[in-house]
Amino acid sequence: QVQLVESGGGLVQPGGSLRLSCAASGRFFTIYNSGWYRQAPGKQRELVADITSGGNTNYADSVKGRFTISRDNAKNTVYLQMNSLKPEDTAVYYCKMRIQLTLIAVANDYWGQGTQVTVSS
Repeated sequence: QVQLVESGGGLVQPGGSLRLSCAASGRFFTIYNSGWYRQAPGKQRELVADITSGGNTNYADSVKGRFTISRDNAKNTVYLQMNSLKPEDTAVYYCKMRIQLTLIAVANDYWGQGTQVTVSS
């Protein structure tokens, strides 16, 4: 069974930095696109950034220039480096990976459990 385990959230002051990690465990064939999403109280979940298996990246306008998504294919891990954090970045952050379990299986999306990021003085 595939599991995504997130880490790295916490409380940080405005202007500070955090690095989120999301590691996939279990048995699977390959990971395709990976991404980070966030959901603030009373708001819909939104895409923050995603990255293809080849390393192409895409960012929400609100985080461009401040956040960087990366992946380590050997470790089945995706990262989100968050710099110059603002109070409006406060949310629960979720990672998502599109994973193909076997050579002949259809790829499906798997989600992490979420990690809280709070930006406050």
